[in-house]
Amino acid sequence: MDKQTRKPDVILLSIIAALIFLGILFLASVSSSFGIQKFGDPLYFLSHQVLFGFIPGIFFAISGYLIPVPLLKKFSPILLLSSLLLVALVFVPGIGQQIGGASRWIAIGSLSFQPTELLKLTFILYTASWLSRRQVLVPFQKWHGTGASGKKQEPLWSRITRGKEILLPFLAVLGVISILLLSQPDLSTLGVIGITGIIIYFSALTPIWHTIFLGGGGVGALVLLVMFEPYRLERLITFLNPSTIDPLGSGYQIKQALVGIGSGGITGVGLGMSYQKFGVLPEPISDSIFAVIAEELGFIGATLLVLLFLAFVYRTILLAIRSQDMFSRLTAIGIASWISIQAFVNMGAMLSILPLTGIPLPFISYGGSSLMITLCAMGILLNVSQQNSHA
Repeated sequence: MDKQTRKPDVILLSIIAALIFLGILFLASVSSSFGIQKFGDPLYFLSHQVLFGFIPGIFFAISGYLIPVPLLKKFSPILLLSSLLLVALVFVPGIGQQIGGASRWIAIGSLSFQPTELLKLTFILYTASWLSRRQVLVPFQKWHGTGASGKKQEPLWSRITRGKEILLPFLAVLGVISILLLSQPDLSTLGVIGITGIIIYFSALTPIWHTIFLGGGGVGALVLLVMFEPYRLERLITFLNPSTIDPLGSGYQIKQALVGIGSGGITGVGLGMSYQKFGVLPEPISDSIFAVIAEELGFIGATLLVLLFLAFVYRTILLAIRSQDMFSRLTAIGIASWISIQAFVNMGAMLSILPLTGIPLPFISYGGSSLMITLCAMGILLNVSQQNSHA
């Protein structure tokens, strides 16, 4: 089929557009109060999100849509290396910016960029490319036999990823990323990248014991990192009993989030009418924005947002199944995993079914770097869907 006659997945595009629209709408609601408190400007956070997240994000989304998929596969190692160098720059004095004791931003004048957001996408592209290059065809059955007509039957073939020489290199890449992220420190981003990587690795038809080893090793490493870092252990203990353990300290955010969600009831208090966002709930524009949404739009509005994320994941997985090449398939699976993990962890933390991690809600939370890279990933997804469309 001629490339000019191919079209992107219209349903997926509609879901993405709806998430972007809701993100701007909800941020406008929160920014109207939080912006006045911080800077005396009700449009401060909204204007920054549009100028430094949405507008450049649309540019990168168009670029991701237009660049041929084989070129993304070819240059994925360079993209990953470039993002790793950018992550390393956060430790360079005069370039890196430290906020709240964490070195996670590169500052250029009054502008800042969080390179770990780029690392999430480039790691997916690199892992998908690297694993797809190591696929071989093997016979599904050894005996071909003959059919009823007497003609020799063709063998059934299956694509698998070679088990040798893939596990250690994969662990080496994750090891380098782990060192850089734990030095910041940024355990939550490392968790998102690690889980996403394991899902891609498993989806590439690698030996099952590799996935079991990676999953078990990841859980063990997480336990050690939590046990030997006081503030992480405190978060876990607070999560287990937020109402009685330091309710005005470490347990305050989750307590107020639950109050806000409960106040919303079935239909909510009305868009823009949240009480919690007026200096009561910490981080209402980023980590806690889902609690504000649930308060203003109630159970119905919050459920619709959850269903929209589920629809995005379903449509992306469907795209992966229909993809004609393994790189496109693994890339779609990786992006679906990344977005769904972040959404589930963010909303789960506000509902007190997961510990607080500081992970933003994709498309919705304030953060120019996050929105810009997320939109770039959406462009790549639509590019993949275009290649697998039918006239």
